[in-house]
Amino acid sequence: MAKEKVTIGNEGIYDARQLGMPKMITLGLQHMFAMFGATVLVPALTGLSVSATLLFAGLGTLLFHFLAKGKVPAFLGSSFAFLAGYEMITGKYGTPDFDASKLPYACLGVACAGLLYLVLAALVKAFGAKKVMSFFPPVVTGPIIIAIGLTLSSSAINNCKANWLVAVVAIAIVVVCNIWGKGMIKIVPIIFGVIGSYIVAVIMGDVDFSKVMEADWVGLPFQPSETVFSIFKNPDASLIVTAIITIMPIAIATMVEHIGDISAISSTVGKNYIEEPGLHRTLLGDGLATTIASLFGAPANTTYGENTGVLSLTKVYDPRVIRIAAYFAIFFSFSPKFAALVSSMPTATIGGVSLVLYGMISAVGVRNVVENKVDFTKNRNVIIAALILVLSIGIKFTSVYNAADEEVIASGISFAIGSVNISLSGLAVAAIVGIVLNAILPGKDYDFGDEAAKEE
Repeated sequence: MAKEKVTIGNEGIYDARQLGMPKMITLGLQHMFAMFGATVLVPALTGLSVSATLLFAGLGTLLFHFLAKGKVPAFLGSSFAFLAGYEMITGKYGTPDFDASKLPYACLGVACAGLLYLVLAALVKAFGAKKVMSFFPPVVTGPIIIAIGLTLSSSAINNCKANWLVAVVAIAIVVVCNIWGKGMIKIVPIIFGVIGSYIVAVIMGDVDFSKVMEADWVGLPFQPSETVFSIFKNPDASLIVTAIITIMPIAIATMVEHIGDISAISSTVGKNYIEEPGLHRTLLGDGLATTIASLFGAPANTTYGENTGVLSLTKVYDPRVIRIAAYFAIFFSFSPKFAALVSSMPTATIGGVSLVLYGMISAVGVRNVVENKVDFTKNRNVIIAALILVLSIGIKFTSVYNAADEEVIASGISFAIGSVNISLSGLAVAAIVGIVLNAILPGKDYDFGDEAAKEE
């Protein structure tokens, strides 16, 4: 069936309903490839199961779509925000200090953090999105979206450094396919970028297939001993309390990031998802997905910027394509061999593809500011945007020194309230500062409503 193109402004937007199921399946695979790199990196950094991560990324995405009335084209992958929380409970993975037996306790803390989303969702439902979103005008959400892409960019560059030739091949293929490609080649550039650069990496001997050969074809994504339920056989009450108190406050940052992500998707697609299906529904979906995933030993879920980048790149916004990606993630989670194959994907391939996608996120933020006509002749708006951008990037790359006088790149600000340690990422600090300044500075010129989304 031939594809149909409708026009929004000067952009050609593809209607996935006219593409036919075979092409939609290909698009779904592309979204799955896009989320792989970051999604499997979280278990690689924490010791959690890769297969369980894939399973609950898929299930969490389907739950999110169900609660959001199937309208929001968002994929839920592993959240990086809780990495510090895991480390505070278990110790750093890969070092002698790491204690795998404490992972279920850390997961319990993350599961409780997910429940805070339900509290905010209830407040949004009770007082209305307009009341809540008055704290998140485009002068705040636009720079936050820009910052999301910019703060992620460092991880893309670090991955590219593993093999710049492989990374450049991935970038070149994505750009060429998207700019000069025809038909499906134009709208599935990520798949071609991954495959092309993967082949180059194999030729260069940069891929280790030993773990792939050793892995079984079929297996369970997780073991009962890896779930939160296992700790109640002989619970450590002190550790339970510590994990919950230590990790729950991180949800403050991730909820702010959720609003930024939904704003980014709304800006990309041209529909106001904060009003319909409603911010309370997306928060509920994200929070429940995080809680359920954590209970079964998988990382916290979050709306994924990589897939927002794919939406912007391909112009295919049909949520059914995202759900197809979720089905693939669930299916492949039952194959340890596939999980090993994904883990063997060259770091530089992930970096090259991510470099493009993260840039697309920042570009969406710029478009959000422009299309909502944020008035930067007003000093209040300039100050708010400036502090969000500088804090989100500056804090992330702050250099500190440990007792051995070794330089360490700090990923945020940590402080203690009594016996509770709280860690906030640079993005969270920037968002909080931007929200507070917008609330207290005079001269507000934005009223949330239908104008918050682009008109077709």
